[in-house]
Amino acid sequence: MKRVFIIHGWEGHPDEAWFPWLKTQLEKRGFEVYVPSMPNTEEPKIEEWVPHLKEMVKDPDENTFFVGHSIGCQTILRYLQDINSKVGGVVFVAGWVNLKPEALEEEGAEEIASPWLNNQIKWDDIRQKCSNFVALFSDDDPFVFLSDAEIFKDKLGAKIITLNNKGHIGGEANITELPEVLEELEDMQ
Repeated sequence: MKRVFIIHGWEGHPDEAWFPWLKTQLEKRGFEVYVPSMPNTEEPKIEEWVPHLKEMVKDPDENTFFVGHSIGCQTILRYLQDINSKVGGVVFVAGWVNLKPEALEEEGAEEIASPWLNNQIKWDDIRQKCSNFVALFSDDDPFVFLSDAEIFKDKLGAKIITLNNKGHIGGEANITELPEVLEELEDMQ
């Protein structure tokens, strides 16, 4: 059976934004869908989030797909670089490698983000684990540089989709449906 793991972002939760809608739509199409609550969401840590995902997925294969939002994308990247199997596909939504200064203004944010920003991502290892990468960005994201799209394209060969006026493409932008993600997952079949 095809499985999809939807990984929320920093301060996120499984019932926010477009996650419930996407879960329902995928289940209607026969997917087994998981939208886990990630640990310590107020202060996400690589050493907590990546093992949590690994424990949930257990045995990844080419019928395993991932959708990440924001720091959830970072979690998926770091998970993929450490596994020894191929997966079916990944859709990154508002994923980032760099963050705008505005994202780090809140007290403690820079300290929390620092390991995610400064610990090297093993792009070559990740690219060997999957041949279907898609990355969605918004042209007015207050936290993510649109130029990060080029990194996903260059390092992973990701298909890039730029949305207009969708903010950080999450709950704060009041986005409750994201058909682009559904379409891309369907195209990966």
